[in-house]
Amino acid sequence: MSTPAIQWYPGHIAKAERSLQAQLKRVDVVLEVRDSRIPLSTLHPKLDEWLEGKKRVLVMNRVDMIVPEARDRWQQWFREQGQVAYYTDANQGKGVGQIARAAQAAGTAMNQRRKERGMRSRPVRAVVVGFPNVGKSALINRLLKRKVVESARKAGVTRQLRWVRISDELELLDAPGIIPAQLDDQVAALKLAICDDIGKAAYDTQRVAAAFVDLLKDLDIVEQSQTHTELPVRTQALLERYEIDPTNGTGETYLQQLADAKFQGSQERAAQKILTEFRKGVLGKLMLELPPAAAPIANS
Repeated sequence: MSTPAIQWYPGHIAKAERSLQAQLKRVDVVLEVRDSRIPLSTLHPKLDEWLEGKKRVLVMNRVDMIVPEARDRWQQWFREQGQVAYYTDANQGKGVGQIARAAQAAGTAMNQRRKERGMRSRPVRAVVVGFPNVGKSALINRLLKRKVVESARKAGVTRQLRWVRISDELELLDAPGIIPAQLDDQVAALKLAICDDIGKAAYDTQRVAAAFVDLLKDLDIVEQSQTHTELPVRTQALLERYEIDPTNGTGETYLQQLADAKFQGSQERAAQKILTEFRKGVLGKLMLELPPAAAPIANS
């Protein structure tokens, strides 16, 4: 399919990023939220530059959408990079308590410096940042144990910055999703679209669904070459769900076959079905990225 590159940078995000960079001067620690299915594609390329060495807590949300073996392998990979990854399911509250403790611990040095200067302690100020729809607002609501910020599984819900007091020890700044002004890495952009971590106006649904099928096949091939086994877990999920073998052609071919078999020839409806069912976990817990130069990950 000949379609334009995936690009999305709505005005509210551009405005919010300018406000965020101004507010970062007041922040003690940054909670960086990523999507567990695509840990590298949800790393904002400008974040290191913006944070300038500030304390950072890496939150890998949507742990419910990957298998434990995948989480363990990625945790090991992050440790090898000198990072600690905290895994959460913000919608259900799993792992959220450890995030508040990690944020407070990261801000301890700030209050120690204040004490040495004869100043009173104050709450640790943290900001929650990440791509759209990775679960930032849901995380804040879980930390507060009540809904105070709007949260939904779609990109672009949070549109302005807002300070929220979690406790006497912790304040959080809820910020809209941040995304590069120019998506130079189109492979990463496709994964953002597949996972619904970017606005729907950015992409062609049929193109993304076809690319999703091709990506699953490629990941199976990589794992088979690493393990020397015949376990095409991801393509098997498609075969079992839709009763069409995705290995017999391209992603575009598969989309047309599915449309003809189940949607009266409508490739748009077929594409929406595939993407919606992946996003809801109907196809299983499918990782879309493997740790670089790491051992293979099982999916189910």
